[in-house]
Amino acid sequence: MSPRWTANGSGTPGYVLLEDGTRFDGHLRGAVEAPGTTGEVVFNTSMTGYQEAVTDPSYAGQIITFTYPLIGNYGVARDGMESDRIHARGVIMREAKNAEHAADAEGGWIDWLRDCGVVAIEGVDTRALVRHIRDRGAMRGGIFPAELAEGEARAGVEAEPSMAGADLARKVTPAEPVELDGTGAHVVGIDTGIKLSILRQFRERDCRLSLLPCTASAEDILDRDPDLVFLANGPGDPAALDYVVDAVRGVVGKRPVVGICLGHQLLCRAVGLETFKLPFGHRGANHPVKDLGTGRIEITSQNHGFAVQGPAGESRVEGDEPVRWETRFGAAELSHLNLYDRTVEGLVLRDVPGATVQYHPEAGPGPHDSRYLFDRFVALAGGGREED
Repeated sequence: MSPRWTANGSGTPGYVLLEDGTRFDGHLRGAVEAPGTTGEVVFNTSMTGYQEAVTDPSYAGQIITFTYPLIGNYGVARDGMESDRIHARGVIMREAKNAEHAADAEGGWIDWLRDCGVVAIEGVDTRALVRHIRDRGAMRGGIFPAELAEGEARAGVEAEPSMAGADLARKVTPAEPVELDGTGAHVVGIDTGIKLSILRQFRERDCRLSLLPCTASAEDILDRDPDLVFLANGPGDPAALDYVVDAVRGVVGKRPVVGICLGHQLLCRAVGLETFKLPFGHRGANHPVKDLGTGRIEITSQNHGFAVQGPAGESRVEGDEPVRWETRFGAAELSHLNLYDRTVEGLVLRDVPGATVQYHPEAGPGPHDSRYLFDRFVALAGGGREED
């Protein structure tokens, strides 16, 4: 018999089933009439920002477990959107609220999930679920109505593709280029699922933005004559995006290149580094990262399931020294380090203009400790251009 945790709350009974057979009972909310949903079950440790989380394209293909025990208490609003729709497959909560207590609230959380057709469940022992994922790793799973036989639910979970090797960027990228006016630096982005709060940070610095589909070639990018090439966040496995890596490799050294989250991983792969899948990822707004240049510790917002290997192929970088990699484009130096698990959180290219961070300096949601990095990025614009 599958391990089982009982539910709290009331409403339509349902359950979460993980691919290892572990079951957590609860009560369905949101689109309760839906037949269920499957995806990679992950957890987010943020205390606020539930609307921003589910509309972040980086959550495509995933079901979010919120560790904070009360979700939905201030409502939803237009300004809380990070894209044009919900990308998360489902939501798991301890206790759900449908209140509209924020001054700018335009609706209730549960009503909004229902209207968007998103399956959610509350009354789940999220502490037990998160501890299980931390011990066993993020895994496929699903949210199902109680009347669905567990055998049928298990078949649905097993049919869900693994996140390892998944190319989800094509599912969230725009079909056509998007142009946003500005009088400052021309930033050309490869849109693998960019968040609106990232765009706001560039626009606050008066940048002109051109967002290209993730299938854009190096020639497509250079034809736009960018001052800065930006690699966005996004879902899936960076190792499945060789076509993006090839495009990035074709612009490194010709224009300054910067990346955030998936973009960090793609730039690293373009210069010859390797990535690997983390056991349960980094998702939340309370991750301590050390800037090795200043010694400052920043509390950061993160959302990723993959990371970059160290110079010797290691998953952890011991010590706080700015170690170096030898790459196709010269030296790369570690600039930021995760203090939870010692993983690579950022690097700087020393022989060509480029820099990355694994976390989200735009912080939507999250602390604003790292927003100054956008000033660093824009300062690179126009520096080290190689004439075509």
